[in-house]
Amino acid sequence: MRQLILELLPDAPPSFDNFVAGSNAEALTGLAAWLAPANRESVFLFWGEAGAGKSHLLQACQAAYSDARTDPELSGIAPAGEFYAVDHVEALGEGGQIVLFNLINRLRASGGRLLAAADMPPLHLALREDLRTRLGSGLLYRLQPLSDAEKLAALAEQARVRGLVLPPEAFSYLFARAPRDMRSLAALLVAIDRYSLEQKRPITLPLLREVLQTSVTG
Repeated sequence: MRQLILELLPDAPPSFDNFVAGSNAEALTGLAAWLAPANRESVFLFWGEAGAGKSHLLQACQAAYSDARTDPELSGIAPAGEFYAVDHVEALGEGGQIVLFNLINRLRASGGRLLAAADMPPLHLALREDLRTRLGSGLLYRLQPLSDAEKLAALAEQARVRGLVLPPEAFSYLFARAPRDMRSLAALLVAIDRYSLEQKRPITLPLLREVLQTSVTG
């Protein structure tokens, strides 16, 4: 259902403005300091479970982005550059690990930067020891996923900003039937707004059912 919901509307590119911080204020402050021109640390790594927002932040930074899940050997990585983001480093193949190790060495020498993300701290990754050491030598922050209460609060605030009037039970109804990651929930909220305008109908539980059925059958 997640992919079908996201196909209901143009995908909003990840940005700092549409990232819901939750309990990750310290990690975001650390990232902002690392991105500042005066920073001299070359490596910054986020770790945490799926859905915490690691990929969102890596893409929001507008670095040369690579995802090791789809390119485990990093064959598509740009050969020249000074700011890179490598996602899901736990999925790197043997060749990709060598590429990343050499990239870190080059960036350290040139003053460039690498923003990386993994599902656990470097010490516990099944990677080459020298690469784990390089990744662990930089700044490390854990990203915490949003609690259900934080997601509901964020969704309610997004609805308020859009001027949407939803029945009190709408959020719990959506929460029980839609994907719970914030990106899908936010996309669903926009789809509900658009559908309500197209149908010239207020947002009610029957309308929500229609939107969810559209996302399943469409």
